[in-house]
Amino acid sequence: MTSGHRAAPPSWSASASKNHDDGAHEPDQRTSPGRQRSSVPGRIWRVLVWGAMLFFLVNVVLLIATVAVNSVATRWFGTLLPQGFTLHWYAQAWSDFQLASVLWVTVEVVGAVVLLSVLLGVPAAYALARVQFPGKRLAMLIFLLPLMVPPVTYGIPMATVMYKVGLAGTLSGVILANLVPALPFVILVMTPFIEQIDPNLEAAARIFGANTFRYFRYVLLPLLVPGMLAAGLLVLVRTIGMFELTFFTAGPATQTLVVALYYAVFSTGVRAPQSIDAMAMIYMAITLIWVLIALQFVSPTQIVSRVKEQRR
Repeated sequence: MTSGHRAAPPSWSASASKNHDDGAHEPDQRTSPGRQRSSVPGRIWRVLVWGAMLFFLVNVVLLIATVAVNSVATRWFGTLLPQGFTLHWYAQAWSDFQLASVLWVTVEVVGAVVLLSVLLGVPAAYALARVQFPGKRLAMLIFLLPLMVPPVTYGIPMATVMYKVGLAGTLSGVILANLVPALPFVILVMTPFIEQIDPNLEAAARIFGANTFRYFRYVLLPLLVPGMLAAGLLVLVRTIGMFELTFFTAGPATQTLVVALYYAVFSTGVRAPQSIDAMAMIYMAITLIWVLIALQFVSPTQIVSRVKEQRR
């Protein structure tokens, strides 16, 4: 007996399956040139972005190199390199601009601002992180206003009030002026840090008989140290470079390094540009050292991970 349908020969079925496979691959072959064409604008965009970044970095490096070379040059005019090199301009800048007293004032202002901002900001951040109350978002917004508006906006009215009450021109006035943006900065850093700490740790410490001081000393403080270190170093770097508020409230004897540098550049009188460049290099070196320290030991993006590691 034979069936009504006969099986196709093997050669025919093999060729049909080959044609079917070839047809399945045809759309990929047709779309691959389009994909290649669509990736061309992306490559061009990446090249343009990297080129712009490289151009910017090269210009910054050349500007810094020009100031650095001029600060140690005996004479540099119309030549590729100076005729000679000397450190005389650093000694002259140290004596002409009284950098010893300026640096001491800078240390006093920065140290006081960091200490006060951490001492006041950590309890405020703890309250914002743990206590729920009506208007909490509004209070947080008020705390962060000095960070969201330019310092000139509130610096001029604040300096006017300080001049009326006699605080302007004093060391206390400069510290208070720099504390205005530093305190919200500590609160901004510490609030999410504290929110990651398990509140059940306090209940567990209470169960084992720890009072408030023991809980703070042996449980909470070790967990807060990384965040306090991060906030303190970032406030330190920010305060060193804070020009507007210090300029509005500082007097002749309370100038920080950045304000003294401004007066050295724009005040009347004949000054050697090499000594001004030497002063600029001293300021840049101090700032760069603290930035490198902050980046080496503290990474604000890893605050949450550090809390989790300590909890483990």
